[in-house]
Amino acid sequence: MPATVIRSAHNQLIQGLPPGQRLNVLAHCETVELSFGKVLCEARQPLEHLYFPQTAFISLVATLRDHPPLEMGLTGNEGVLGASVLLGVETAPLRAVVQGAGSCLRMGLGQLPLALAANPLLRAALDRSLYRLLLQLSQTAVCTHFHEIEPRLALWLLMIHDRAHADHFHLTHEFLGNMLGVRRSGVTVAAGVLQQRKLIRYSRGEITILDRTGLEAAACECYATLNRQTP
Repeated sequence: MPATVIRSAHNQLIQGLPPGQRLNVLAHCETVELSFGKVLCEARQPLEHLYFPQTAFISLVATLRDHPPLEMGLTGNEGVLGASVLLGVETAPLRAVVQGAGSCLRMGLGQLPLALAANPLLRAALDRSLYRLLLQLSQTAVCTHFHEIEPRLALWLLMIHDRAHADHFHLTHEFLGNMLGVRRSGVTVAAGVLQQRKLIRYSRGEITILDRTGLEAAACECYATLNRQTP
């Protein structure tokens, strides 16, 4: 089934800058292709780059010894990976793994001070992105603790749909389990319920969003919270 493009491939954070500042920031970046499964940084290890996704999207996962990783957030073309360096800490708080292959703008940390000095609105944009990340992390913790598997699965599928640029994408059972913090059997049951309601089609890791409005109704309140406009 051919993918249906639903969003622009531009990085919205950079695209939102005035034209002159946008071009200046782009001059400090290089375009790279990110492959599925590539680890961009490890928790508590030094960051080397900031990543501004275009068509790619990146999964942020927490790791705990003797347990599978747990997804805490997603970053797509609405934001940036690495904004935490603005806090004066150049180590990554979480592991970052490419969940959706595609293009991305990459800026070396050595270029960031130059870009900030020449583009005064860039820091404000990065600050807003960092705020959204903190909101996403805290909401994920609350959601994982209090909400049932099915509405949480609907939430994460919506978040991926927002960043995947298509109605059809690939998600393995393993990733869905890590995303929800549940066993494969729990994923199978929750996905089966959403499929019976004709909200999605799911077969061998291939997911197609059939009813976006219905999926939003099935999701927990956390989706609306995460999509409120940042102050």
